[in-house]
Amino acid sequence: MPRSSNRSAVRAIGSETSDARASLYDAVTARIVAELEAGRFPWVQPWGKVAGTDLGLAPGLPRNAATSRPYSGVNILILWCAVIEQGWPSQGWLTFRQAREAGGCVRKGERGVSVVYADRYTPKAEAERAARDGDEARAVPFLKRFTVFNVAQCDGLPAGLGDDPPALPANEIAPLARSVIAAAGVEFRIGGDKAFYAPGADLVVVPPQAAFFDPVNWHRTAFHELCHATGHAKRLNRDLTKPFGSKDYAREELVAEMGAAFLCAALGIVPTVRHADYLGAWLDVLREDNRAIFRAASAASKAADWLLSRHHAAARAQEDERIAA
Repeated sequence: MPRSSNRSAVRAIGSETSDARASLYDAVTARIVAELEAGRFPWVQPWGKVAGTDLGLAPGLPRNAATSRPYSGVNILILWCAVIEQGWPSQGWLTFRQAREAGGCVRKGERGVSVVYADRYTPKAEAERAARDGDEARAVPFLKRFTVFNVAQCDGLPAGLGDDPPALPANEIAPLARSVIAAAGVEFRIGGDKAFYAPGADLVVVPPQAAFFDPVNWHRTAFHELCHATGHAKRLNRDLTKPFGSKDYAREELVAEMGAAFLCAALGIVPTVRHADYLGAWLDVLREDNRAIFRAASAASKAADWLLSRHHAAARAQEDERIAA
């Protein structure tokens, strides 16, 4: 979502009271919990069958159809949940104004989906106080809502505006995934019978591909462990020291699980659940903290983006070398 101006931020702070924010956190968390309790994982479900119906979606992140910019964090889950519920065959979304500016319109009677934009704002008085006192200004968090509509709820849009990118051909998955692994710059070993990330050694270990019934699951597993590796202090600096079985350990597993799904979707690879055995622990975390899914989804997006940025930089460097040769 685009950054708000200071004036917009002030309106957002005034319009979203603490009670309103709590209500929003509760509503989103309740939706995710309901999906998990029903045995559905919102970060993989859009590409499965819903009520016996194949939605026909190619894997991808939900995106603004006007700007092609993908949504991030909890908005991915919110919009994927909406696709599941409504059975819409598109990942493209528009605001009411964007639909009109594109030459179309939202059909009468259609209900939009609320997505959120969170940031921090430093009031002018606080900035002046900090400058006067010589210390750091305290920023005020704000949460702003936007309503978006799926392109399937609109009429008259230009041809191609809501088209989703095609799925990655099966024969291109392995080379693409391996290029992502190589670009990450994390020590990566193949062997043994368990997949894990060792924070102390900053090392990812994944069993040989032959150990996986479906070869693509080797790549999905590698992405899960690489998402853990993004939390190292020299990368995104998440706390990876919590003991196995603790709630903080479950939170980190949720970050890696969603991060791998977001990464797969961004690359055009169908995500799957790698660690469904953590379902109970995830539910415990979400039920006791209505902001946990917001934090986990934000961290997951940052993990996926970190890996994607390294991959894109390596691809650009290779292309520059090819042109220069």
